[in-house]
Amino acid sequence: MSMYSKDISAEKLKSLEFAEDARESEWKYPSFVLKLFHGQLDWKMISPFPTQNPDDKKVGDAFIAQLKAVLTQHIDPNEVDRTGLIPDSAYKALGEIGAYAIKVPKEYGGLGLSQMNYSRAIHLVASYCASTAVMLSAHQSIGVPQPLKLFGTEEQKKKFLPLFGKGMISAFALTEPEAGSDPRNMKTTAFPTEDGKHFLINGDKLWCTNGPIAGILVVMAVTPPKVVNGKEIKQITAFIVETNTPGFEIVHRCDFMGLKGIQNGLLRFTNVKVPRENIIAGEGEGLRLALTTLNTGRLTLPAASVGAAKWCLNVVRQWSVERKQWGSSIGEHESIALKLGYIASHTFALDAIAWLTSAMADDKKKDIRLEAAIAKYFSTEEAFKIADETLQIRAGQGYETAPSLKKRGMHPWAVERMLRDLRINRIIEGTSEIMHLFIAREALDPHLSRVKALLSGKSSGAEKMKAFLGAAKYYPVWFIKLFLPATSSDLGDLPPALREHVLYARRTSKRLAREVFFAMLKYQQKLESKQGILSRLGDIGTDLFAISASCSYALSLSKDQPGAVDLADLFCRDARQRIESSFGTNKNNHDRKHIQVSRELMKDSYNWLESDIMV
Repeated sequence: MSMYSKDISAEKLKSLEFAEDARESEWKYPSFVLKLFHGQLDWKMISPFPTQNPDDKKVGDAFIAQLKAVLTQHIDPNEVDRTGLIPDSAYKALGEIGAYAIKVPKEYGGLGLSQMNYSRAIHLVASYCASTAVMLSAHQSIGVPQPLKLFGTEEQKKKFLPLFGKGMISAFALTEPEAGSDPRNMKTTAFPTEDGKHFLINGDKLWCTNGPIAGILVVMAVTPPKVVNGKEIKQITAFIVETNTPGFEIVHRCDFMGLKGIQNGLLRFTNVKVPRENIIAGEGEGLRLALTTLNTGRLTLPAASVGAAKWCLNVVRQWSVERKQWGSSIGEHESIALKLGYIASHTFALDAIAWLTSAMADDKKKDIRLEAAIAKYFSTEEAFKIADETLQIRAGQGYETAPSLKKRGMHPWAVERMLRDLRINRIIEGTSEIMHLFIAREALDPHLSRVKALLSGKSSGAEKMKAFLGAAKYYPVWFIKLFLPATSSDLGDLPPALREHVLYARRTSKRLAREVFFAMLKYQQKLESKQGILSRLGDIGTDLFAISASCSYALSLSKDQPGAVDLADLFCRDARQRIESSFGTNKNNHDRKHIQVSRELMKDSYNWLESDIMV
């Protein structure tokens, strides 16, 4: 069955269908964002804003205190940036406090901390040393511990999980030189030995964070295809690989714009012999494992992003008071004040989203694939903007390195390092562009599930008729509801300013649902290629989620922190402007012209524009 346009290439179609087969196809639990895209803002799902259990918080507080001591005693982030190395003493000290087993259950030698406490830990580290934060998160969010927790057998858990409590670091090996977001291009292979008891892995893996220092890896490899109805289906399988196995080689350590301290490299596997029992989740289940692992793994980035944003907020708050220009503090000048308002209000929104999604993950009664994707996308984009504005406010001293500033007696705030370190977050664990497509696909899922038999050329007449009757029964009622007024009876004691924004979000969710439906009717199978439209619809849903989360968070803080309402109010006003702009641009845009120019560019039609340069 294909739900895609016949106009796309055969290769692209195969890649899309390959990814489609691996995605989670069921919604076992409710999703706030999925409802939002279908015209329903379910306020009770996010309000009261979830607060951390006092006993859980106490456990987290104790670990955070230990973690802070290790960071202070063993890590100088500027030295890590200069030397490209996290000190050996830091790796050892982190291992001793269990920092490599934060979410590993206690019965397997771990700390057994909640997602909330894990997020708190990453939040702290990211505000201090991004390289250390990425090292810890790459190991625990997508490295071996998380896939084992989700898919490992009891034997695998007993064998490997205790290693992390003893200080071992892991990595996740998926990307290859020719296979990034399109896993169908994967070339690394794993073929069974003659006796069937082992697999031999051959191939290269690129940009594997922690790879050069890991003792154990999750490696994705192509295993022999299975045949379904006479058609070969490519199989990607996940293996646990210990790096002391013969044939494993670290070919190159990569050096990047930022995150100078991370150990990230090109890994080579030459007849690496792995026992069959090291397969996680079964043959052919590797891509499904990767996608599922990333759902929770992506929540690391909102926590890290808000930690960085708060650090920036601290810098601009102090600097805007201290720095005098034309007889007054720079913060009193309107151009800077506008930036300060943006930084403060958007940091508040990042805070709301980070803790809301972490609580949802701990709840385990909500499907958070959309929430996690939006949190990752929104947080990484906004944190980078906040850092960029922070550098602009600091001006020349923002562009100067912290060691240089220190030598001449100035505030050694490492703003340029923060900006460099944050830039990668818009790329890792799904680029912002891929997140747009992921959000759109998942948001469309209920519609596609209802009409897929109508779109498939392989459906029988009876199947098509059944799908038609089902759609005819569902959509008239659903569509009428999208024009009913937004209600406020369930909003309780929301302050007037916040109530106005939640009602706007409720009305606009209905409008968004209508726009999505109209886009499906207009473009049908060609909709997947209309990435500009899909991206703007995704941005609308993202801002609606951020408005909802911010208002709920502000309500929870309003008694003790009355300023929270002002921060949420300002953020919501900005978000509403973005939403209206996205709606307008979807109706009146220059997408076709952009695409036309891009195609001419790739044909070398504009080579004359590159004259008189050195390349």
